Amino acid sequence: MPRRPERKTIFDPVHGVVELEGAALALVQHPAFQRLWGIRQTGFAHLVFPGANHTRLEHSLGAYWVANAMADRLDLGDEARGTVAAAALLHDLGHPPFSHTLEPPLVEATGAGHEARSRALIEGAVDGLPAGTEPLSDLLRRHGLDPRRIADLVDPPRTGAEEPLASMLHGPIDADRIDYLQRDAHYTGVAHGAIDAVRLLATVRIHRGRLAFAEKGRSAVEGFVVGRSLMYASVYYHKTVRAAEVMAQAAVERLPGFPATARDLLHATDAELTVRVADAGGAPSTLIEAVLSRRLHKRALGWRTAGARPLARFRALARDPPARRAWEDAIAERLGGRSGDVLLDLGGLEAPARAGAGFDDVGVLVGDRLTFPFRREPPWIAFARRPPAPWAVSVYTVPRLRQPAARLLARGGALPAPRRPRRV
Repeated sequence: MPRRPERKTIFDPVHGVVELEGAALALVQHPAFQRLWGIRQTGFAHLVFPGANHTRLEHSLGAYWVANAMADRLDLGDEARGTVAAAALLHDLGHPPFSHTLEPPLVEATGAGHEARSRALIEGAVDGLPAGTEPLSDLLRRHGLDPRRIADLVDPPRTGAEEPLASMLHGPIDADRIDYLQRDAHYTGVAHGAIDAVRLLATVRIHRGRLAFAEKGRSAVEGFVVGRSLMYASVYYHKTVRAAEVMAQAAVERLPGFPATARDLLHATDAELTVRVADAGGAPSTLIEAVLSRRLHKRALGWRTAGARPLARFRALARDPPARRAWEDAIAERLGGRSGDVLLDLGGLEAPARAGAGFDDVGVLVGDRLTFPFRREPPWIAFARRPPAPWAVSVYTVPRLRQPAARLLARGGALPAPRRPRRV
């Protein structure tokens, strides 16, 4: 009797049963994938939403399920299905501890974001993994999959992206987003992310080589845009969540010898990073222990996303992390505090563009005609581009410095100096 291929099933609270066999089963058992058990999906959102303890591994399984459901609806062939499903499963391998929270230190320390790290692992890198670990590239080839092709879906090249498979993972409405909005809403208890995924998957189409949605799915598409906007505002950019995130970033950035000393650490798990930062002493230890005990910085002052004259000065600091840290510590010293007592949150400067990225290209079929409602219709343009937070820049301080910092910064004299144009 021929041996039946091994198959396992996992029960997922969002999608139900997720079946794994062949390449998918081998991939989830790989150490690079198993590391994702130790990476929280929503960073420090659990400090505000106590149920938000789900992991990148759960989300990766969910994205795999959604990609397979899309492949079914689009009637993809076996090769294309296997490629996009593997890419969905592996797309978050490179995340640093606490997910997007530590993306800025990761970029500063390594010169690239988590997508590049995911690519390196898929193409065969084994640094940071247990000795003797089989490269993922070898595992993929054994199962008839092309590592380079999968890496290009996870970390798309600037030109030559493979459509429509690329849009299934990096489109405005893709397998990644369809899963994380539902999953994050489920675990946080915030209902805004309860999108109509069933309708989205039932109405997805390929039209002239690109993904689009049938006209009867338009209400689900509109609900997706609204839900994503509200989840950004309610969860991802919640002011208390942001306080914890900038504190964790500051703790890593103030490690002795940063950024060189943080390169390996940013490939660890949440727990491993927390222990090593706490053991470092000084400002890193103080900051991370304050986060763990929920003694968080308070917002002293903020500048709104429109009409704030100092924003250009802060944009210069966003492009120069060492200068930003020097400004933070200079303000802290001026107020009688220590390094890490005053922190800038500059995430709101780019957040509006990120929140609305790609929605101009969401296509809705009206008969055989492809339309783009988020380019022309004012209500939906407004929702797609809605800033996730009212503050473009916020200053967080330890509680005792909150009022002194607010008074000092409100006078304007302590703001970053205007950037002088270079002489040619």
